[in-house]
Amino acid sequence: MVIKPDIDLLLSKVDSKYTLCIVAARRSRQINDMVHGVRDQALLTMAASQIAQITSTKPLTLALDEIAGGDIGYERTTESYK
Repeated sequence: MVIKPDIDLLLSKVDSKYTLCIVAARRSRQINDMVHGVRDQALLTMAASQIAQITSTKPLTLALDEIAGGDIGYERTTESYK
């Protein structure tokens, strides 16, 4: 089984596996909320192919792709992450 994006690439974007897990989980929740929140509006405004593309890819996969691409950043605070 090949995992995409590569774990080494993902770990080069963050400082630890723990950080990767937290950032990916938070971003995937945001994506999931966005997809569920906009699904009804999207049905009215987006083409069927665009809706299929958004809903066919799992939120965690999208989050990991964004982290690998450098689109997602994080800020470590004393209590948590932003």
